Amino acid sequence: MTLTINYRYRLHPDPIQEQTMLHWLEISGKVYNYALREIKDWVNARKCSLNYCSLSKEYIIPANKSFPTYYNQQNALPLAKKAFPELESCSLSSSANYNS
Repeated sequence: MTLTINYRYRLHPDPIQEQTMLHWLEISGKVYNYALREIKDWVNARKCSLNYCSLSKEYIIPANKSFPTYYNQQNALPLAKKAFPELESCSLSSSANYNS
C-alpha cells in the first residue's frame, strides 16, 4: 500500500498577476501544441504508401529531416524567442523580474 500525500497551494493573485499567469498559460499552450504538431506532421509524412502520397492530407517533409526530439525542439526555442517576442515574455528570467 502506497501513501500519497497531496497538498493544494491556493493562490490569490491580484488582477494584474492573474492576467500575467493567463498570458503565460496561453503562450505555453501554443508552444506545446506547435511542438506536438511538428512531431505528428513528421510521423504522418512517413506513413504514406509506397506508390503515392496524398498532397491534400499530408504535409511533405524532406526525407533528410531528423525526428523532432525534445532536445531538438528545446534547442530551437532561443531562435523562436528572437523571431517571436511574445515568447520572451514567458521565460523564467521575466517571471523572476516580475516578482522583484
